[in-house]
Amino acid sequence: MPRHPRVRGGGAAKRTVDAPEPTCFSGHVTRVVEADYLVVGAGATGMAFTDTLIDHADVGVAMVDRRHGVGGHWLEAYPFVRLHQASAFYGVASTLLGRGRVQRQGPEAGLQERATRSEICAYYERLLARLQESGGVEFFGSCEYVGDRTFVSRISGEWFAVPQHCRIVDANYLSPRIPAEKPPPFDVADDARVIPVNELARLQAAPSQYVIVGSGKTATDTCVWLLAHGVDPDAICWVRPREPWMLNRAVVQPDPVVFIGMVADTMQAAEEAASLEDLFLRLEDAGIMLRIDPSVVPTMAKTPTLAEWELEVLRTIEHVVRLGHIDRVQRGRVDLAGGSIAIADDAIVVHCAGEGLRYPPLVPVWGPEAITLQPIRAGFPCFGAALIGYVEATRDHDDEKNRLCPPSPLPDSMAGWARMSVLGARAAAAFGSEPDIKAWADRVALNPARIPPERAGSAELRATLDRVHAHTRPGLARLAELGGVEPS
Repeated sequence: MPRHPRVRGGGAAKRTVDAPEPTCFSGHVTRVVEADYLVVGAGATGMAFTDTLIDHADVGVAMVDRRHGVGGHWLEAYPFVRLHQASAFYGVASTLLGRGRVQRQGPEAGLQERATRSEICAYYERLLARLQESGGVEFFGSCEYVGDRTFVSRISGEWFAVPQHCRIVDANYLSPRIPAEKPPPFDVADDARVIPVNELARLQAAPSQYVIVGSGKTATDTCVWLLAHGVDPDAICWVRPREPWMLNRAVVQPDPVVFIGMVADTMQAAEEAASLEDLFLRLEDAGIMLRIDPSVVPTMAKTPTLAEWELEVLRTIEHVVRLGHIDRVQRGRVDLAGGSIAIADDAIVVHCAGEGLRYPPLVPVWGPEAITLQPIRAGFPCFGAALIGYVEATRDHDDEKNRLCPPSPLPDSMAGWARMSVLGARAAAAFGSEPDIKAWADRVALNPARIPPERAGSAELRATLDRVHAHTRPGLARLAELGGVEPS
């Protein structure tokens, strides 16, 4: 495995006691942090990049985050949240999240475990200790990156700078904005009861009605949690500005026959699809896509995963409002883009409308100013960030790195989902053509297409791979047409 020498001498990134005297930078006293990389953001992607980088290159890394610890938005997430995908697909390459166990009981028996918020936060705490013990990483919590290779402590006010040779890594480009950290995207009258989803578990008394605002994963989690705690479905009003398509969790599993079989079914559906709507209806028939209301064809396709048991529970909620986004909430009334509705005077409006996915323009991962972490294989951001770390550690030229790791967009619509699938498949073909990258990816649980050596020779897997080979070329060609992607 090639290992690149440190740009500067060995040892950890640290506030060196024998560093140059503090210097004046833009009018502020600055202490120099000797590091080869400054990773801005210690959430899931920043941690995945750093973990792989230090395992394959002898470099020093300084990590900066405005939060007090590592783990990103998980530190502020609502208490009943779980991963919406298998734990094995999340985290970093060196350390499995969870134990890779199949659930034996409950409604998801037979599916891989999904970590809770507390399990994820504890996992990242342990990872930070591993990174620091490696001697190559120092973490600066409660610090704000202010640009120009400089960051400042939000606690002490101390200013820090990294040297000119230090490469900046932007791990915040696509970081989510969650309801706990973002005010509601609508006006709230003084007499209205509006809370972020985080406060739901801390209520002192039950209202006669809950109004859930949002169409995505947070809203579905909230509805399922309320129903599991005995709330009558008729006491829930669900404001869904758009109807969502969601992925069936049962087909997104760390089992090569299951996952690659889902890819084969997707490509076959795309090959035969007459339109975008027809594509998604075919994917629904194949058990890949789910929709909450079978009488409405969704237009939103951010496609978090959902279990079929959750789907059954969600369908018990009949009071669904489809009048667009909310303009204003006041006591007893909600004004929306398409009209107004009456709600109970004591209703609690639960704000679930964050920005779990953000849509800035795609940029080259390796740019003149920074390495900008973005998804590479569609739908699996931790794998993409780890892959970028591996390529950074093992390749010398940015042009070659960008060829191997073209970014994939995040989806919002059916066309966006098709586009993501095409560009993600092209990226997989690019990095998968390199023997060392393929060998590394085949060992990494984060890689959804990984084939463990003990499964490689099975007849069932060979038949599944034959189906993928038969349908991928025509399927991708049709997806490119449907998603408005130029032919490769």
